[in-house]
Amino acid sequence: MVVQNSADAGDTNVGVQLEPFLHQVGGHLCVMKYDEDTVCKPLVSQEQKFYESLPLAMKQFTPQYKGTITVHLRKDSLGHLSLVANPRKENQEPFKVSTASAAVAIWQTLQQTTTSSGSTRPLSQWQHAQLAHALEESSATALLRSEFHLSTPVSSLVEDANGNQAESRSFNPWGLHCHLAHLTRLCTEYPENKRHRFLLLENVVSRYKHPCILDLKMGTRQHGDDAPEEKKARHTMKCAQSTSARLGVRVCGMQVFQTDKKHFLCKDKYYGRKLSAEGFRQALYQFLHNGTRLRTELLEPIQRQLRALLSVIRSQSSYRFYSSSLLIIYDGQELLEGSLGSPHPREAPQTAHGSSLGDLAKVDIRMIDFAHTTYKGSWNEHTTYDGPDPGYIFGLENLIQIMQDIQEGE
Repeated sequence: MVVQNSADAGDTNVGVQLEPFLHQVGGHLCVMKYDEDTVCKPLVSQEQKFYESLPLAMKQFTPQYKGTITVHLRKDSLGHLSLVANPRKENQEPFKVSTASAAVAIWQTLQQTTTSSGSTRPLSQWQHAQLAHALEESSATALLRSEFHLSTPVSSLVEDANGNQAESRSFNPWGLHCHLAHLTRLCTEYPENKRHRFLLLENVVSRYKHPCILDLKMGTRQHGDDAPEEKKARHTMKCAQSTSARLGVRVCGMQVFQTDKKHFLCKDKYYGRKLSAEGFRQALYQFLHNGTRLRTELLEPIQRQLRALLSVIRSQSSYRFYSSSLLIIYDGQELLEGSLGSPHPREAPQTAHGSSLGDLAKVDIRMIDFAHTTYKGSWNEHTTYDGPDPGYIFGLENLIQIMQDIQEGE
């Protein structure tokens, strides 16, 4: 969304208002929507360096890197907080557009609701059920429902670590939770005119109508080489008490479209940490189940892409992908026979891994989050490792085996 910024003449009066990315299912750094095909996130120099020196073989398994932008905090006349980016050169024609997008409406509604309720608790500490309740109680809920033809006109069910469910309107609250936390941090730790650098990355779910996303934390170790002792101990304990130690992988977040009820079922990292090995297998099964049936046609493409990724990882000597995630993505909107010939077809996402028409609109596998990745020649290198990443390989091998077990079990 490009808007005129009359409040800051020093920025050529043009800015791109960043929107909360409504399909963020995991992670702690907020991901923002820059445009339909691009997202952005706070810049970490080690991650930027990784993308800029990315091995060719890994490019098909990572989001396309699009550079960086400068971002600043802005408060409008109503007191609404937003992040505004200096536009890239191709977007620098100043013009006004409607600000009534679903993501912006959700964010502004929540700010109005929390302000009117007199809550003194920091927004970043709100739980998913509270976010959903705030929107339910808001007078703008009907507006959100009517507007969401721009994105996904469905609701979502949020499940907490204890299995309790609360309905949320048209979005996964985890991304909004991260957005709130980030804005709270910016407001309290930096002056309002402070400029921040963000990475621009491909929006890997932009071509999906109902993107089903599984965020998996990969490897048996989650702390970087430069982590302080307290953080190392904390992350080591989390791994030991979850499937990270036993399987080399754990659920960090998930949303799966339920065709029978027309909503997303959402689960977060706290749910994932409590899973046993059998619970992890059941979570994968649930991710592939649309409320009516198991999407068995997805199992072979997923396994094929995971094996291709495994081959690539085995060839990357010295790389350690500490605390990185792996996204498994497919469209909850099944591709109906003959739909490709419709007057306005929604193009199926074609990945670099599929090779036949039968793979259209099925699955995509992407590695993300490289702030703690290290490799020979990386900036601020603390330790140099030999050979490929054994923890990541261990996790991929187990993930492939579990997918195979699900397929054979059916």
